[in-house]
Amino acid sequence: MNIRIPKGTQDILPEDISKWYFVENKIREVLIKYGYQEIRTPIFEHTELFVRGIGESTDIVTKEMFTFLDRKGRSLTLRPEGTAPVVRSYLENKMSRVYPVLKLFYLGPMFRCEKPQAGRFRQFHQFGIEVIGTKSPEVDAEVIIASIEVYKKLGLKNLEVLINSVGCKKCRAIYIQKLKEFIKDKIDFLCLECKNRYSKNPLRILDCKKDSCQKIIKKTPIITEYLCQDCQQHFAEVKSYLDILGIKYFVEPRLVRGLDYYTKTAFEIISGELGAQNAIGGGGRYDDLVEELGGDPTPAVGFAAGIERMIIVMNQQNVEWPKNRGLDIFVAKVKGINKDIAFKLLQKVRSAGLSADMDYSSKSLKSQMRLAHKIDVKYTVIIGEEELAKNMVTLRNMKTKEQKEVKIDNLIDELTLCINNV
Repeated sequence: MNIRIPKGTQDILPEDISKWYFVENKIREVLIKYGYQEIRTPIFEHTELFVRGIGESTDIVTKEMFTFLDRKGRSLTLRPEGTAPVVRSYLENKMSRVYPVLKLFYLGPMFRCEKPQAGRFRQFHQFGIEVIGTKSPEVDAEVIIASIEVYKKLGLKNLEVLINSVGCKKCRAIYIQKLKEFIKDKIDFLCLECKNRYSKNPLRILDCKKDSCQKIIKKTPIITEYLCQDCQQHFAEVKSYLDILGIKYFVEPRLVRGLDYYTKTAFEIISGELGAQNAIGGGGRYDDLVEELGGDPTPAVGFAAGIERMIIVMNQQNVEWPKNRGLDIFVAKVKGINKDIAFKLLQKVRSAGLSADMDYSSKSLKSQMRLAHKIDVKYTVIIGEEELAKNMVTLRNMKTKEQKEVKIDNLIDELTLCINNV
């Protein structure tokens, strides 16, 4: 039996990897301009980090984590999201001593055991940004604006920003009580999952996408009507900074996101190209998470987006991808009798900073030229007996088909000049 790829994963093949390079480079370009520094955390962490950080009653923790025991019986989990690991690193490495306000970004694979569907995989890739150490509403707005600029740099259009405030521990507790009172006599109409959420984490009911629950959710009290004065002021200021820069947004009063650590600002960026699961990124403020993981009370805000979902939307919107850059040079040899000279010359070309390759299977010169054309080579160096007798090789322009003889001693200078003029 052939071994196949695990369900919910995908191979990123050579013909597609340039898309990933393009997306990742644009992300880095924008975020570095905004003052963010890249951080890389382990792919797996102690399970407790995610249970405490994300919330033990969330779908991620209860149903979606890939958790296993190491040889000493310790529970480890493949990271399902990036914020908790970043906060763990922030605390463990005492980064606040150097950076009172720390701006970080990350790129990498995440893992969730959920039902695969359009844009959703069990191994997927995210980029995210985190600002730790300030409660300023300006930073909430900046995180939203930086995220939008990434999408614009990638050529995405027709995106919508949804924002809400989920309040703080104080006012959210009041709202949750009102929410439970409203749902109490309607609980029989909820799906099985939401019936369980009612007692454990009723706010998660608002995140349900099932039709039976949506009919009830649309009539629930809205959290913004129960915000304390501080949360009201914060939300108003976030919106005012977006208004100042002309960022279009829609207030979605039942937007809560799927993670328990959010406080105050919550937002999503959505695309109509993805169907019901239309969010291509989202985030919000998490002022209690640092303390929850053992640090001093420290405000923070962040954002994360799935790269696979971004690429799907880019393809659906017919974003023009950069063309693959072919090799600079291909070294071809006549009848395979000049292998040693060709191999030595190949390394010399590479040492000069040019990309180069050759045929290793003793094909005919005609087959080598077809291969050079197939892999989109700019110039081919042909090593033949007659040319070698004169200490020369033939240099062929693969686009114009023009060719000329060049002295081997002058070849590197000639190749560099040709490639720089392409």
